[in-house]
Amino acid sequence: MTAATDGTRVTIIGVGPGDNGFLTLKGKQAIEEADLVAGFQTVLNVVIPFAKNAELCPMAYRDQEEVLDYAVGQVKEGKSLVVCAWGDLNVSAKELLDRVRRRVDHVDLVPGISSVQIAMSRSGISLEDVVFITLHRRDGKESALEELVYYLKDGRRNIILLPSPYDLMPAGIAAGVIEDGVPGDHRMTVYQRLTHDDEQSWSGSVSECAAITTDFSDLSIMI
Repeated sequence: MTAATDGTRVTIIGVGPGDNGFLTLKGKQAIEEADLVAGFQTVLNVVIPFAKNAELCPMAYRDQEEVLDYAVGQVKEGKSLVVCAWGDLNVSAKELLDRVRRRVDHVDLVPGISSVQIAMSRSGISLEDVVFITLHRRDGKESALEELVYYLKDGRRNIILLPSPYDLMPAGIAAGVIEDGVPGDHRMTVYQRLTHDDEQSWSGSVSECAAITTDFSDLSIMI
């Protein structure tokens, strides 16, 4: 597979929530045909079985700029690149998409299945009854938390919340909304590592969640 000739072109795919059985056929085909496959190591672990002919370009938060520079440099030499992200690209991959878009002329997006969809399936709620809030961003977390408090107090709709990995996790979020006047008896569920072999869930009150001292997974979603 070679890159298009009308400028630099990169494909970005959502690999799903963790079980590679949720990887779409179109995403799988793109990986199988790629010369290079880039992504965070935990994401690459999902697609390694399909990237047998590709150079893998694992990255971490500290070196993602350098890895993308290298990978896009290979695209400019005529090779094809697929960048992989968790879940669906339209849910929590905006910063990665922006980083890639700054480097190339064209981006082809291959959507995936989000953990949000899996969480709704597990809990039996529908999209029509949901407010979606994400903290997977560097800016705007304060306004997102204000929105969370508003809808919790309103009480008429279910809320799906993606915590901010490591720095703003379920227990801290629960403690914060209580401080902002949300009743502590409000019921909630935290799903961890959905579709992985070690998937877990916790259900209880907001007050009970705020008192938890053990760490939640960075792959958590709150309802």
